[in-house]
Amino acid sequence: MTVTAERIDNPLLIGKGLPPFDRILPEHIVPAITQLLTEMDEDLAHLEADMTPTWAGLMEPLQHLEERLSWSWGVVSHLMGVKNSPELRQAYETMQPEVVKFWTRLSQSPVLYQGYKALRDGDNWNSLDESQQRIIRSAIRDAELSGVGLEGETREQFNAIQLELAELSTRFSNHVLDATKAFSLTLTQREEVEGLPPSLLALAAQAARAAGQESATPESGPWRITLDFPSYGPLMQHSRRRELREQVYRAFISRAASGDLDNKPLIDRILILRQQMAALLGYASYADLRLTERMAPNVAAVETLLEQLRQASYNAALGELEDLQAFVREQDPEAAQALCHWDLAFWSERQREERFAFNAEELRPYFPLEQVLSGLFNLAQQLFGVTITPADGLASVWHPEVRYFRVADETGAAIAYFYLDPYSRPAEKRGGAWMDVCLNRGQVGTGDQIAIRLPVAYLVCNQTPPIDDKPSLMTFTEVETLFHEFGHGLQHMLTRVNYSRAAGISNIEWDAVELPSQFMENWCYHRSTLFRLGRHYETGEPLPEHYYQKLLAARTYMSGTAMLRQIHFSLVDLELHHRYQPGGSETPFQVRDRLAQTTTVLPPLPEDAFLCGFGHIFAGGYAAGYYSYKWAEVLSADAFSAFEEAGLEDEAALSQVGHRFRETVLALGGGQHPMEVFKAFRGREPDTTALLRHYGLAA
Repeated sequence: MTVTAERIDNPLLIGKGLPPFDRILPEHIVPAITQLLTEMDEDLAHLEADMTPTWAGLMEPLQHLEERLSWSWGVVSHLMGVKNSPELRQAYETMQPEVVKFWTRLSQSPVLYQGYKALRDGDNWNSLDESQQRIIRSAIRDAELSGVGLEGETREQFNAIQLELAELSTRFSNHVLDATKAFSLTLTQREEVEGLPPSLLALAAQAARAAGQESATPESGPWRITLDFPSYGPLMQHSRRRELREQVYRAFISRAASGDLDNKPLIDRILILRQQMAALLGYASYADLRLTERMAPNVAAVETLLEQLRQASYNAALGELEDLQAFVREQDPEAAQALCHWDLAFWSERQREERFAFNAEELRPYFPLEQVLSGLFNLAQQLFGVTITPADGLASVWHPEVRYFRVADETGAAIAYFYLDPYSRPAEKRGGAWMDVCLNRGQVGTGDQIAIRLPVAYLVCNQTPPIDDKPSLMTFTEVETLFHEFGHGLQHMLTRVNYSRAAGISNIEWDAVELPSQFMENWCYHRSTLFRLGRHYETGEPLPEHYYQKLLAARTYMSGTAMLRQIHFSLVDLELHHRYQPGGSETPFQVRDRLAQTTTVLPPLPEDAFLCGFGHIFAGGYAAGYYSYKWAEVLSADAFSAFEEAGLEDEAALSQVGHRFRETVLALGGGQHPMEVFKAFRGREPDTTALLRHYGLAA
């Protein structure tokens, strides 16, 4: 490859190492990706012409080729999530079809496909290790699911579907982001903010100042309320103005459901295209297609698990609603007669306060971000033997609030790094929280010059930012979210697999990938860990014992409702991708309403457009796979029970079990089937006992 001035000047063409975020601009995208795709077309043609069906002759050059595009386009995709702008969108949308076309050509290469099969069937197969063999089997399956066996007009139709689906997914996500940004409510009278906690008043005043109302203060306003969750969530929990809760709730459930941002036509089209794609590949439904690459063997197995959990949670959720209604009757008989969706969070929080004598806002001062990180890193060292230290300044970042950290093993040697982008920025950053890959572990170089590239992760949250002179004071839910994403990060960073196609989270069946993330959430209730996390940001006072006891007691509060909510989402997703017939007797929204009859205890409002914001399945990787959260939660609860059995306050025992968890679940990545990985850790297959016990739903 010739090093040209254009390549040096365009940071997106560097192709390796940490991205120079301080130099990357939207105008770099089109020329960089255009040039890169031209070069890669030539490289792919050379590989197809010169390929030999060996690991060194096929898989290593293929890995190098794939990683060049993954690096450049991965940076662009990451910026779309954390630093969205009209200029970035335009460049992304210009090049996305070309990127999809290249990946399609690569995945449909009959030469490479025959090479994979020749490698599988050749004399050298037994000389390959288990990870290599699994990579090749996955490559064969992925090629077949990418349409390598299609020809002529059928292949053209399939490829057109892939292009259109990629474009629709991007539009869907942008619509949700824009609809979230489009709504705001400015409150000017003190009575309008009755009940709102000081943390939300400060956030709302800060938002008002950012919108141009420079005199806004937490005490006197004005206060700007948005649909971004650090604003929306506390308002629904604490506002005593019922009409305000209703207004904001209705705005939230109708996001991206009208006008230029209406996602309903996109949903219809996405479902049609996915069904067509499945049919072209010979599958009865899109769910059947996707489950060929999942841990669950088939749709029936998924539905069996979900029904088991539905039966365990439905009556509990019904009882929780009746209990809440009885509580409201005692407090406000008139309100109890017309309990609506916008009342549930408010009255649940009041009931929680009375039952457990605390509210979520009281805990914020004990969870400043820096202290939470300190406790989290201490836990990682205790369980997994890794030391995490700040490395700010060693990497350029996309926003001044982003941090960079170094992960070292027992010898002090660096084994991984990660970025942390913790705070909500609704003007440019999509909602939710996620972990993504910056660099994957893998071999780089050739011959005697081979080295191991260390993994680097992006950890992204949307928690409450610092306000005025106060640090980021986290709700307990935000603490759990950080632990969740850190669990994903641990699996990416602590992998021992040296092939990037199976390192970290790569090549792990989608319904197993939530295991380490949900596993880490359990430690938020671990006594020693919680007392390391929780210290008052001003006084340094540790979290009082009574709060710990109340958190434990409140852990299963409304747990039936929480589980049933996830079952509802999972079954809606599965039904839309398995039995739903586009253009038939039901719309997607009617499907949702039908399933709500047995998976909700307070049916959705007629105008509820939840599906228009369901980015997990229409703009993310969870289509026909939202059940993965529950499937993996069975695994994660069972895995945590191994630590419970060892003794949660026995540090030596925890370290011993933690070492085994690291060497199996965290180290083996996608190099082995997740069931084999789980059995290597637990000594048996998983069951649901621990999950139901953790939810307080065990018989």
